[in-house]
Amino acid sequence: MPNAMSGSILIQGGRVYDHDGDTDQPPYADVLIEGDRISAVGKPGTLEAGPGARVIDARERMVMPGFVSAHYHSHDVLHRGVFEPEPLDYWLMTATPPSYPPRSLEELRVRTLLGAIDCLRGGITTIQDMATIYPYSEDAVKTVLDAYAEVGIRCIFAMQVVDITGLDTIPFWKECVPAQFHKGVKVTVEPFENVDLPQLLEDVYKAHKDHHPRISWSLGPSTPERCTHGLLEAVADLSRRHGLPVYTHVYENKAIALAARWKLKQYGGSLVNYLAATGVIGPRVSLAHSVWLLESEIDELAKNGTNVVLCPASNMKSKSGVAPVRELVERGVAVAIGTDNCSCSDTQNMFHSMKLFVGLSAVSKLEPGPPYAKDALRAATLGSARTAGKEKQIGALKAGMKADLFLVDLTDPSYLPFNSAARQTVFAECGRAVKLVMVDGRVVVEDGRVTTIDEAALRESLAAVMPQLRKDRARVLEQAAKIYPYILEADRRVWAEDVGTHRYIGRPPSA
Repeated sequence: MPNAMSGSILIQGGRVYDHDGDTDQPPYADVLIEGDRISAVGKPGTLEAGPGARVIDARERMVMPGFVSAHYHSHDVLHRGVFEPEPLDYWLMTATPPSYPPRSLEELRVRTLLGAIDCLRGGITTIQDMATIYPYSEDAVKTVLDAYAEVGIRCIFAMQVVDITGLDTIPFWKECVPAQFHKGVKVTVEPFENVDLPQLLEDVYKAHKDHHPRISWSLGPSTPERCTHGLLEAVADLSRRHGLPVYTHVYENKAIALAARWKLKQYGGSLVNYLAATGVIGPRVSLAHSVWLLESEIDELAKNGTNVVLCPASNMKSKSGVAPVRELVERGVAVAIGTDNCSCSDTQNMFHSMKLFVGLSAVSKLEPGPPYAKDALRAATLGSARTAGKEKQIGALKAGMKADLFLVDLTDPSYLPFNSAARQTVFAECGRAVKLVMVDGRVVVEDGRVTTIDEAALRESLAAVMPQLRKDRARVLEQAAKIYPYILEADRRVWAEDVGTHRYIGRPPSA
């Protein structure tokens, strides 16, 4: 009978979810955690707590692998609840950092912590944060990383970059938006001035790669049509030399698909072909959204092992369309799930995203077939972990893997009666039943409260930074309202174009 070492944790008597086991009625088991890893999973009563070990009574609980959100942005957390559904590019212009004055370091700290708390409380133990640090500041990067180390979440960090302006890539904007407004048209991230971007990316990586054991590094070219061939080649080179995963946005909306058809004709009008030509393709690369993929591009992604990260909640609110989930799954593309921005999801709730992952696929293709609930759970854990090459470390409850997990209360109405662990977790649970969350063998949420920081003090800090943000946001929205009719006209022109596929529910919109 294995004994727990001093300072270890024994989770005793709960059901333990196993992707490869009975996903309806997971068996009862004990989980022994030593340090930051699971040392054993055994039948009830076969694992023993040694002196000083904490024993967690998991009767009427189910132990789940921690969720991994493979696409998240921390930079707009404080805009939660501000926006109704709006076309993607208008929302980007009003919610993301380039449209705002530089933010204080305290605001950066507050928004990073608040977003991480939202994730942790819902069982998300790892996030891939593609953060817009704009304008670039070494202090800003350090502030964000320090906040993640403080709150206790695992983070795969990327600094989002481009070297082509949004105005130069979004179809019809230059024609539709009067010239006097062009200077104010900014989206997600804009090019840094007078910066050798490849060198900056390497320097920032080397400066921070050992910032904290729970924080790993990745690369974030924002979207390929806004990155030159040279920048993408440099990203591919950095990825190869340092083994870094790459995350980028691909075909989030129809305008991006149209831009590819028009501007990348030498690559067959395909963002996937363009990425392949630069070397940004394969198992270390993840394409967020991928709503407007062509059939041929899906086949290519299946062949080369590139990951696709689906973000169904934000795709709905930003009017982007419904990704071809069924086609991706059936053709063997590696799929993951992301929770995306707080201002367009508007919650870091993986239960919500998994339900949409399955449900939107179901109404997009009516014949019975995957993805099923168990597929959503795998995508939200192991699939998302794979995007960073961490599927042997996180995403499942196996001996030797990191102790990133959460416990749900099986007496919660979502799980009564207990018919199927997978289906009730995906279709019935909303996060209410999450009672305890652990990252790296450390309890970070207990009884629904984060244990690592003073939440009351954080709320006070939030109250202190919000007045200035609200003033700045009011000015941004006032300016955007003047441009909105022109952007809407540009969108109508895009909607009327044929890009070789259709990803809206219902009939294709027309001008």
